[in-house]
Amino acid sequence: MAIAYFYFHAELNHFLPRHHKQVRISHFFEEKASIKDMIESLGVPHPEVDFINVNGEYVNFSYIVSDGDTINVYPISARKVIIPSVSVLSKPLSIIRFVLDIHLGKLMTSLRLLGFDTLYRNDYEDEELAQISYTQGRILLTRDKGLLMRSLVTYGYYVRNTNPEQQIVEVLQRFDLFKLVSPFQRCLRCNGLLEPIDKQSIIEQLPENVRSQIDEFQRCQNCDRIYWKGSHYERLQQFIDGVLNSQKDE
Repeated sequence: MAIAYFYFHAELNHFLPRHHKQVRISHFFEEKASIKDMIESLGVPHPEVDFINVNGEYVNFSYIVSDGDTINVYPISARKVIIPSVSVLSKPLSIIRFVLDIHLGKLMTSLRLLGFDTLYRNDYEDEELAQISYTQGRILLTRDKGLLMRSLVTYGYYVRNTNPEQQIVEVLQRFDLFKLVSPFQRCLRCNGLLEPIDKQSIIEQLPENVRSQIDEFQRCQNCDRIYWKGSHYERLQQFIDGVLNSQKDE
């Protein structure tokens, strides 16, 4: 029987049972396996890991664990104090796009409101979510750590918060997205891009009070839904301001 000693740092402890948090874990094994497989067998999804140090050397996910290895596993936040020579994270995406699981419907609305390309359906199967993330280069956001462990998932993140207003701040902070926020650019219903539309061309579709009070409109290029700055606009703007101001509180 062989043994390896694991220590998971910082927020990676979120995925561990209480008796394994913030302690050295003695992991016994009989058959050799990759370090990626062992890390996930202990409960930590591979997309959450940034770099791994084994016996003082940085390794990638293909490393085969040996008897007596001492293994330190780090999340991306550890880069504030450590610069590794090897990272297991894939190169950053040039375009930030998301796909969300069924548990994150309200987060979807917030991401679209802030201008981020966000796919969501309440009937996506796990396999379909993983496939979309892989083929379209989308970051998979989920509350299901098992979904993140699927081999197809390269870019993924487990959303810790359950409060939707805290979730959006968490995601913006994790992926450093505050500078990319571009509100009121996407349809909240279907994710399509909005474009200005002449009032006269849609006037028959507008409520009577809107016809007399509002002059500027946008239309979704995908589903044709009409948007204007009505009574809800101020509430949405206050939400956006609160999210953006959270960056100053870091």
